[in-house]
Formats: sequence, C-alpha cells, structure tokens
Amino acid sequence: MRYDDLADFPCSITRPLVILGDRWTLLVLKASFTGIRRFNEFQRALGISRSRLQDRLDRLVDHAILVKQKAPGSAHEEYRLTAKGHDLYPILMAIKDWGDEYMAPHGPPVHYQHRGCTGEAHVRLECDCCGSELTARDIELAPGPGLLDGDADRSGSHDHADRTTS
Repeated sequence: MRYDDLADFPCSITRPLVILGDRWTLLVLKASFTGIRRFNEFQRALGISRSRLQDRLDRLVDHAILVKQKAPGSAHEEYRLTAKGHDLYPILMAIKDWGDEYMAPHGPPVHYQHRGCTGEAHVRLECDCCGSELTARDIELAPGPGLLDGDADRSGSHDHADRTTS
C-alpha cells in the first residue's frame, strides 16, 4: 500500500497520518501554537529547509489546518491556525506528556502551565458517558456509521481488544 492510499483507509487514526505523519509537520504545528506565523520565523525557529517548510505549510493550508493571510497592517503574509488546527493541540500535548515520561531523564525541559492557576497541563483520556479515565485495555472498537461494507477487516475493529490485553 502506498502512503497516499492511507487517506482512504477505514480508520480515523490512519487517515490523519497522511497529513500529520512526519516530524516537520508536527514541529510546524508546535511552532504555530507558540505564536510563530511568518515563513521566515518558522524557518529560523525550526532550522528547516525552505522547500520542505513550504511543502508542509502548503499541505496544512490545503487541509484547512492553517490559513494563509496578510498580516494586519503589513504586506507580509502569515499562517494562522484554524479551528481545525486548534483541535490538534491535545495531540501535541499527548506527545509532550509521553516525551516527559520517557525521554526526559532529568525531568520536563518545559512546563506547560494553566494560565489561570499555574497547574501543569496534561491530556486525559476519559469516557464521555461515565467520566472514567481510560487506557487501551479499557477500550473496545465497534463499527461506526462511517465503516462501509467490506471495510471491517481493514479497520482493525475485529481484534483490537485481543491485542491490547497483553
């Protein structure tokens, strides 16, 4: 299967990887969340080549994650997160939490604090019905309304529970 074919794969984890599945895209998003908006600022902050940066920015614009617009009161163009882009923040925070746990032997290099009380921000997976905190062992997959006939085998829904119990 080709990488671009994953966009049609019947899985809501697999499909977004076509857009988000490389480190530069995630780093561009991280920079966007810190307030970076201009091409040269992205390039300077990330140390990324111009062509690679343009490719990632174009892809994020094409998928309505960023919008390219003129900066207020300036001739410069800037890239701003859309609502769809802002909805990716929990993904970056989950990666941050994992990195703090497993790749920061001396503790977190940066604290992500709630502006209101300075408490540490973390991602929590919970049930929308009872509010219980969940792990992979607590979840089973069931067919959703977007699963087409013949796609159940490709979706992974048939064996998720078996694989998460080991």
